[in-house]
Amino acid sequence: MPLALLALAVVAFGIGTTEFATMGLLPQIADGVGVSVPHAGNLVSAYALGVVVGAPLLTGIGARIPHKRLLLLLSGLFVVGNAASALAPDFGLLFAARFLAGLPHGALFGVGAVVASRLVAPGRAARAVSKMFLGLTVANIIGVPASTALGQQLGWRSAYWAVTAIGLVALLMLACFVPHQPRGRQSGIRTELRAMGNRQVAIGMAVAVVGFGGFFAVYSYLVPMLTNLTGMSDSSTTLVLALYGVGMTLGTLIAGPLTDRALRPTLYAGLALLAAALVTFYFTVHSLVPALVTITFIGAMGSLITTPVQMLLMAKAKDAPTMAAASNHSAFNLANAGGAWIGGLVISAGWGWAAPSLAGAALALVGLALAFTGGLMDRGDRRSEVVMEGSAVPDRETRTVG
Repeated sequence: MPLALLALAVVAFGIGTTEFATMGLLPQIADGVGVSVPHAGNLVSAYALGVVVGAPLLTGIGARIPHKRLLLLLSGLFVVGNAASALAPDFGLLFAARFLAGLPHGALFGVGAVVASRLVAPGRAARAVSKMFLGLTVANIIGVPASTALGQQLGWRSAYWAVTAIGLVALLMLACFVPHQPRGRQSGIRTELRAMGNRQVAIGMAVAVVGFGGFFAVYSYLVPMLTNLTGMSDSSTTLVLALYGVGMTLGTLIAGPLTDRALRPTLYAGLALLAAALVTFYFTVHSLVPALVTITFIGAMGSLITTPVQMLLMAKAKDAPTMAAASNHSAFNLANAGGAWIGGLVISAGWGWAAPSLAGAALALVGLALAFTGGLMDRGDRRSEVVMEGSAVPDRETRTVG
């Protein structure tokens, strides 16, 4: 089991590295393919679009494929997409390659979450899922800075080759360590889509888009906020982003046990504390040490939300959780785009570089209101355990979601 979870974490590490490394190499990529830096920024959007499209599409196509085989196929597509990115001779083909690399992102996380939760006893499912997510947060500490430095020293293509190598290692580990997990008798695209029609699933997705959008409203503009308000140099901001990753890792570590113990209270507390931290950052961003402490806390609270939302969607989708788990990552990418858009609006409106903090706090509070609404609707239904395609869960676990 530990090696299987490690294999899933390596997959998440590769995904996290390729998703954010492009942002740090935009000047080098722009020079390499002969476009402006703003135009090269569309490559980030291409990857995000791939995630949004690929999560439901590939999960639906693979609805009857055994989980391990589907993980291997998706990991293979991830390797191909990143190798194609490294080989792309011009911007158009690079744009297509980044879209291709993003396609398996959500499905890999969705299928991986279901696989991880089935490797352990039901009362430890959230811990297993959070261990997989650790790979994503560690990527922000190690993978993204390392790939960015590699791309700056050896050329931007070397960063994508490094991610391709990580994908190959993950593919080998998945093949060796993840056990076979047969699909349930009810598996299929119709079952998965029917599960997505559950109103609690819809509310959970809305919480992910709106609540986590508050996190991205600040994260998207963290570097200019620090350079303009805190007085940090451009060369120091990489270390601050790594510090953000440290906070995200700490939040992921505590999210698993807390979610297993009390899912909805963990979600409520995470959103409330995220809102409070974002308001605090509005005042601390002008001083270096308080700003760094607040940044770490924002990262932790942002990650604290991820696991309970993932487990809630898997619970409410009942015996067809894979589509919901995968689509959650489409929701997070929509949160990324929406949060960045709203943060940009308040800056453009002349409200100042610190304004995204307050906008993000407002989004987090709206997400909290949506989560409370789902909780009130759920009060009469105590059948909210995580059910893994035909598996049974003891009655004592039914209290963890409602």
